[in-house]
Amino acid sequence: MSEGIVEGRIVALDRVEARLVPCDWVYARENEAAIAAHWADISAGKPAMFNGRVLLQHTASIRDGVFQAGYFETDYAAFMAWRDAGFPGPTVRNGFAMAALRASDGAFLCGKMGGHTANPGKVYFAAGTPDRSDVRADGSVDLGGSVTRELAEETGLRAEDVTVGEGWTALIETGRVAFMRPVGIDLPAQAARELMLERMMSLEDEELSDIVIVRDMADSEKHDMPPFMRRYLAHIFEGS
Repeated sequence: MSEGIVEGRIVALDRVEARLVPCDWVYARENEAAIAAHWADISAGKPAMFNGRVLLQHTASIRDGVFQAGYFETDYAAFMAWRDAGFPGPTVRNGFAMAALRASDGAFLCGKMGGHTANPGKVYFAAGTPDRSDVRADGSVDLGGSVTRELAEETGLRAEDVTVGEGWTALIETGRVAFMRPVGIDLPAQAARELMLERMMSLEDEELSDIVIVRDMADSEKHDMPPFMRRYLAHIFEGS
């Protein structure tokens, strides 16, 4: 059974199949000067911000519980300019995986982005726009691997510290599709937070300034959390 890619939907998925499928992104080609100016503006005073290469999604379909997507490579600066301009042009999405980390007492654990990052103060699950390191030799994009890699890079949690669940929940929006993967840690939330804060002190590149515990929707309202995160949390809490 085939389903359309409809913005505003929350879709349960069995798996995500993603591949690198190059394309000519007209926005990046036609807006080089504007992209450079925007990058200079947002990166000023933030030497940790790096204009690396990232993968964006330009084709997508859902069939029989499988999200199939094609990704192309572009500069991070082009992605940021396009995002901040309101996602102009033909449909392109930032299709990223997130570790929906949940403690043994049912609370979720989110990271608060540091002031030196592109999204200072924002609170959400460990995640990152896919990049070349997520591409396997056969051209497939390993979003599942991205979940554990980003979790380790941001919080210091290793694969043996957590249990990665099956399936995904996709939140589809204009310019974005967040692939939520359930991840559990066998510790109550406060103990898990303390472990992550301790591990973060030894990370080479510390992206987060804090770990936030979210036990209910009231907790989510205390933080600068993107709407899609609140939609996901409401979806889970209401279904519990």
